[in-house]
Amino acid sequence: MSNKINQVGGFLTDISFFAAERKLMPEIDALFQKRFRVLQAIATFSPIGRRALGEQLQMTERDIRNETTVLSEQQLILIQKKGMICTPKGYEVIEQLYELYRELSGIVAMEQQLTNIFGIARVIIVPGDAEQDETVKQQLGKVAAQVLQQIAPAKAKIAVTGGSSVASMKEYLSDVPVLSDANFIAARGGMGDEMTFQANTIVSKFSKRCGATYRTLFLPEHLSEHAYEAMKDEPIIREMITLYEQVDIVIHGIGAAQEMALRRKSSQQEQQILEEKGAVAEAFGYYFNADGDIVHHLRTIGIQRHQVNKAQHVLAIAAGRNKAAAIQAYFKNAAPQTILITDEQTARTILKN
Repeated sequence: MSNKINQVGGFLTDISFFAAERKLMPEIDALFQKRFRVLQAIATFSPIGRRALGEQLQMTERDIRNETTVLSEQQLILIQKKGMICTPKGYEVIEQLYELYRELSGIVAMEQQLTNIFGIARVIIVPGDAEQDETVKQQLGKVAAQVLQQIAPAKAKIAVTGGSSVASMKEYLSDVPVLSDANFIAARGGMGDEMTFQANTIVSKFSKRCGATYRTLFLPEHLSEHAYEAMKDEPIIREMITLYEQVDIVIHGIGAAQEMALRRKSSQQEQQILEEKGAVAEAFGYYFNADGDIVHHLRTIGIQRHQVNKAQHVLAIAAGRNKAAAIQAYFKNAAPQTILITDEQTARTILKN
């Protein structure tokens, strides 16, 4: 903020009125941040009732009532029978104050710190705690969708892994020209029994939202040596491998090693091996220790690390304090063209460590 001084009516005045106001009322930062979160949550989930909003934000019903009363009086929200909704004026205020909110929270400074520490293209931090606040998870998807739209070249080949963080982008994708001619490609095969967050399911949903095309990989992610050798020369598999060599953008999550082993229904022996090797992170079927070294690799037809490193852009979406150590480990040796999108609490945990 500017510290420039002006002469007004014989008095020296700081152009940054807000900076002076903070000196008089230091509590204004916390109040501003709380009220902004409430308004942003209503904009994200409207129509929404007070009780549901309180559960989303982990705030008391009294706090919610007080804040929404003020927002309503300022005509930033409408309180209706079906729930509260954000007004056009409210959306305008969110857009105008978003960067100020990020600066007051120290987010802008943290982004630069982590970008330098990880040695990657950019770190984008969404305000809040994804583990406690559902609106933060939605914001991760929204920001990721906006970034994708900004970086995608014409007729982009976009490889997509599975996971809830990546899947959260779906609601914020649309058939803008730069994405309507894209090809979304499943970056890995099936994993476990849950279909909602599988790469095949996600690329299908992404393509539907964008009016684009997609390619699936209907194979188990983890193959035996015999199955791998039998499948790798099949024409359809050779075609997928060629596509992986040509991808422009890779969108992926980062998992905690033991959590991913459980999701893959790895045997007790495999889980023990990962623990003995100090595995803390997983991405693309590779397991990494705290130093970022690969300590285990699944035999898989999906996209390989050297193919990821060749992509023009890599978009990583990972949040949650339980993933802080995994994120730190993965970014010891990540592709320098990576953009990481995470939440505020995870960023603070990483920097504290």
